[in-house]
Amino acid sequence: MALIIDGRKISQQIRDEVRDQVAAYKAQGKEITLAVVQVGEDSASTVYVRNKQKACEYTGIRSIKIALPASITQEDLLAEVDRLNRDEAVNGILVQLPLPKGLDANAVIRAIDPLKDVDGFHPQSVGALSIGLPGFVSCTPAGIIQLLKRSGIEIEGKECVIVGRSNIVGKPMAMLMLRENATVTVCHTRTRDLKEVTRRADILIAAVGRAKMFTADYIREGAVVIDCGMDRDENGKLCGDVDFSDCEPRCAAITPVPGGVGPMTVAMLMQNCLDSVRIQAR
Repeated sequence: MALIIDGRKISQQIRDEVRDQVAAYKAQGKEITLAVVQVGEDSASTVYVRNKQKACEYTGIRSIKIALPASITQEDLLAEVDRLNRDEAVNGILVQLPLPKGLDANAVIRAIDPLKDVDGFHPQSVGALSIGLPGFVSCTPAGIIQLLKRSGIEIEGKECVIVGRSNIVGKPMAMLMLRENATVTVCHTRTRDLKEVTRRADILIAAVGRAKMFTADYIREGAVVIDCGMDRDENGKLCGDVDFSDCEPRCAAITPVPGGVGPMTVAMLMQNCLDSVRIQAR
């Protein structure tokens, strides 16, 4: 029977650790502040922002929400980011994505001070990761590393197959697995014989955004499967990219959806906010 990797439990461990360290900073007179910018009133974004605010409240991190209208101009949005860059009381800046049509998300990400880039999306953060320098790491891939390590799953020397090449998950995930001395293959929509490649994996990371795409015939017996998907099945029920019930009997370990990777993303955002104090002190 597979080990079900409990992302809720592990994320709680990280939040508790962050809370203790935030309290230690407060005892020294140092408050950590996260500014979250939401443009427009997208319902999913509102939920995500609320979850981040709740995590801040739990860990003791001060949270500032800046709500801007969907009609805001690119120039005015960049001016708001610049204001937060210059605010010495703000340690981390997060602009909730996606942005409304007509706004250039890449330009906004590039405008964030890399020393406050707690999402880990800035090109400087990505570049630092790629050449092994310290810096902020994208929260979902960083969370996956913690899921594996805290579940006692060895990474070094293992063959890891990542399906998905997004800037937010797939690419940074590959670099993090390389940093942990795994042998890494990245697959995508143009990969030939995908099942043949994924069946080689000791660790399979699915990040394609297609409900239940990965069935048991994609999985090698005894593999570890990490499901980054957040999809809806034909009945509207929340599910991942992996058909859990079909794949679980073949796995040594597997993450569920919900309750696997998802909770780790916000936990690692809190960790990045904590790390911002050290990064900004250099």
